[in-house]
Amino acid sequence: MVAATAAGADANTMSGLTRYHVGNVYLAGRSRAGTAATAAVVRRMTATVSAASTGGIRLAVATDQEGGFVQVLGGPGFSAIPTALSQGTQTTAVLQTSARVWGSQLRAAGLTMNLAPVLDTVPSRQFAPHNAPIGFFGREYGFTPQAVSAHGGAFAAGMRQAGIAPVVKHFPGLGRVTLNTDTTRNVKDTVTTRTDPYLLPFRTAIQSGARWVMVSSAYYTRIDAGHIAPFSPLIMRTMLRSDLHFTGVVLSDDLCNAAQLAPWALGTRATSFINAGGTMLLCANPRAIPAMYSAVLQLAQHNPAFAAAVNAAALKVLTVKAGH
Repeated sequence: MVAATAAGADANTMSGLTRYHVGNVYLAGRSRAGTAATAAVVRRMTATVSAASTGGIRLAVATDQEGGFVQVLGGPGFSAIPTALSQGTQTTAVLQTSARVWGSQLRAAGLTMNLAPVLDTVPSRQFAPHNAPIGFFGREYGFTPQAVSAHGGAFAAGMRQAGIAPVVKHFPGLGRVTLNTDTTRNVKDTVTTRTDPYLLPFRTAIQSGARWVMVSSAYYTRIDAGHIAPFSPLIMRTMLRSDLHFTGVVLSDDLCNAAQLAPWALGTRATSFINAGGTMLLCANPRAIPAMYSAVLQLAQHNPAFAAAVNAAALKVLTVKAGH
């Protein structure tokens, strides 16, 4: 899944879709142009779908439409969505109805997915300002796993009712860290365990039918101290697949521009994610796609086990996109 500027895909994004067969895009940055203009941006990309580029399979088109400080699309036809913290003060019934409206606006703009809701639990209101990725921006639905589960679930249900696939994030949780993986290296969660109570929102979302889960890029020292989450079979295969019985797409957080990934070469990021059980790699930098593509292709051509993992990931994406 490659980034496209919300105001219009550049030549690198278009090359990723046509030359490198990237089958999924997300709108990044900010746009105030409204639903009609956004639909035109999306149409230019979906027009690349062909037997030669994507095997004729439609693109998944996503964005980050959480609300508050994280709302990519605005302008005519788009509501101003409040922060998740504000959404968490509504009844779940009201929130689900609102989310259905917000989802229908995304559908009108040609999108199929929302990289939301955030299911990270921040431990307390006092800690929130120190939690750089989530609490600082009011991206949490509340301060208990139960509140996050109920309200995040209502948001996801409303999106689904509008025909938008929700992507729950950031497994297994970013609510307890102080640093942000986008801007800082060596971000670590030293609290969360494999059987943590804070996993409740993810477990409930999966039981309620979530088909897309985004994995955080932090280290979890009490789960797998040696691997960041997108390189951890324990987190993606054991916890998500075995413990939580998740059968959908495991999506990475940004593996291209995020500071947390700086120690690894682009190709290594791609192959390590797939080797560890990841399904779909999200990349904020379209210029990184050729290096990642060639690394995956070369390893698959020489390593039958890796080739099988690539094929399994591709099949998983196809089946989930088809609604199975």
